[in-house]
Amino acid sequence: MDDKALRHALADLLRGGQAHVDPKSALKGIAPKNRTKRPAGLHSVWEELEHMRLAQEDILQYTLDASWKSPEFPKGYWPEPDEEPSGEAFRSSVAKFLEGLDAVIDLAMDESRDLTAKIPHGEGRTYLRQVLLVADHNAYHLGQLVAVRKILGDWKS
Repeated sequence: MDDKALRHALADLLRGGQAHVDPKSALKGIAPKNRTKRPAGLHSVWEELEHMRLAQEDILQYTLDASWKSPEFPKGYWPEPDEEPSGEAFRSSVAKFLEGLDAVIDLAMDESRDLTAKIPHGEGRTYLRQVLLVADHNAYHLGQLVAVRKILGDWKS
């Protein structure tokens, strides 16, 4: 596989819609009343969204910025358990998550960056590893988010 093909495959993986739901579809049309409902043993849609946004931001910033300080684990990667976001806060989180995803796709598509190179401050991690980590993490939590929506009767397949 040549470099361009790899980069396009990574971008397709991040965008989803092939082996799993794409982020825009998973986040589209969620009834406001269902954003914070938590089915037994699962996180709410809001919690899943915020977790994906925070983790994705941390992975991207860690990759690009040697001075980045990751949040405290695990508390810094989840919203407060009883947080009730406003409609604007929810929409802002969706927008920030999608913007962050675009930034990870840009990283994958940046031909000036050797994806197999070790990140200078990255404790042996490569850029490719970080891009794959975002794709894997997002796919897992988007699946969780869709499962919650299905349980709540808020998913049109």
